[in-house]
Amino acid sequence: MEKVGFSILHMNESDQAAEANAEMYEDLNLVQIIDYLAAKCGSKVRKLFGSMPADAEEEAYRRDVYKDVKKKPVFDAFIKFIDRLTALEDLKKKTEKVLYDLQMSMWGIRMVDAYCGAYAELAHDLKQAEPESEGLQVFLKIVEDILATEEFKKGIEHTGAILKEIRETHFIITYEKDRISIALGEVPGDGDYEKWASSVDGAEISLLENPTAEEIPINELEKTCLGVLREKKPKLFAAIRRSEESLEKYERPLLKRFEEEILYYLSYRMMQLEMEEAGFRFTTPRTDNKKQMQAAGLYDLALALLALKDGRKIVANDFYYGEGERFFVLTGPNQGGKTTFARSLGQLVFLTKMGFDVPAQAANVPFLPGLLTHFSVEESVETGRGKLMEELVRLAPMMQEYRKGSYVVINELFTTAANYDAQIMGKRVLDHFIGLGCTGIYVTHLKELTDEKTGVVALQAMLDENGIQTFEIRRGVSPDIACSQNQVNKYRLTYEQLKERL
Repeated sequence: MEKVGFSILHMNESDQAAEANAEMYEDLNLVQIIDYLAAKCGSKVRKLFGSMPADAEEEAYRRDVYKDVKKKPVFDAFIKFIDRLTALEDLKKKTEKVLYDLQMSMWGIRMVDAYCGAYAELAHDLKQAEPESEGLQVFLKIVEDILATEEFKKGIEHTGAILKEIRETHFIITYEKDRISIALGEVPGDGDYEKWASSVDGAEISLLENPTAEEIPINELEKTCLGVLREKKPKLFAAIRRSEESLEKYERPLLKRFEEEILYYLSYRMMQLEMEEAGFRFTTPRTDNKKQMQAAGLYDLALALLALKDGRKIVANDFYYGEGERFFVLTGPNQGGKTTFARSLGQLVFLTKMGFDVPAQAANVPFLPGLLTHFSVEESVETGRGKLMEELVRLAPMMQEYRKGSYVVINELFTTAANYDAQIMGKRVLDHFIGLGCTGIYVTHLKELTDEKTGVVALQAMLDENGIQTFEIRRGVSPDIACSQNQVNKYRLTYEQLKERL
């Protein structure tokens, strides 16, 4: 019996997905990642990433499904299934150009047979693969129950019998003394119409297509062949007319929903396989709530996807939150990888919550009920508000009581305020989020915000001995002289360089 409201993304239809604002996707460059996935599996994938799981249980539910999808027999079964459905969609589009009613009748039978056959094959392949996740086990049982109904059994058996008879029917076309005669009979050789047509000399003959196949348009000779078939086999065509049904009879909402949702997992798996082949590491994150958040070899996935195209260097970093530590304050030279590192932390949380493997060698991400981001914004011409006011307007809803326990990524806040004012406001923001039990990272030029007594720990973007950015992030406060030297080198302001200009 069909389970109403079943989903391989949501455990219960009544679950309210966690809120995910549009700014977060822009801030963390998730848009670029999702665009990459959509390019592999179609634009419908985008909306599937629009909301996060409702709770820890649903995160685990998705993670278990993805663990199954990573198994080669399961993955191959779904890829084959999607390929069959894609071919069926192409056939549907072709039907819009079909004008001949007999040809349309043939295609209706073919589409029903293809659709029912795709699900029958998927059920067989999945059963052989023995999925372990609750989501796929329930789905397999649902499909088996649907296939066992008289409706689907009749669809598979009846259309299969009709197509078998059509395939075993052959035309003999005789051209003699400027006259063509058409009759049913046996074709010399193996009876394959397409092979016979391609082997006969003459351009006109080689252009002929099987009039019952999926080619359009058919010519007058082929139409005549169908007419002969209808005249010589009235019982066959009567059966075709009785069976000529729209796919809507078989395309149940539950199955349509599954066809879309499985792309969520397949698109990410295809991307992961491609990146692993190029040498990038992924891991299934641990979700141990008794241990602090940490990762080894973490990198920015959006940046890594660009590296597949242009070969740019990707620097991975390690991090950990110690006992009692709640927030990182990351300082250092401009263009030193601070924002990239902050994004990689946000992506780590997001991808873990969505149930996927993460771009790292190892990771532990305890359950976090939400993910909040605030990246530097420009002043709005439309509202007339300055940059500081725009930042405060966006910050206000993030600081509500119901956001407690979230992971927070803040990038360059209060840059237009005086240092003294920015320190006061920044300290209040950190104190507020820590009071809500939040964890996070604050990218800033204000080293004074670090206060280990309240769980705020300093990180620094590193420079090498020549003052050049290494894009490595380590614990500690970035020295002023290093940042200054970086700017001097960037703008060619050393004593020797100034002497050259003068």
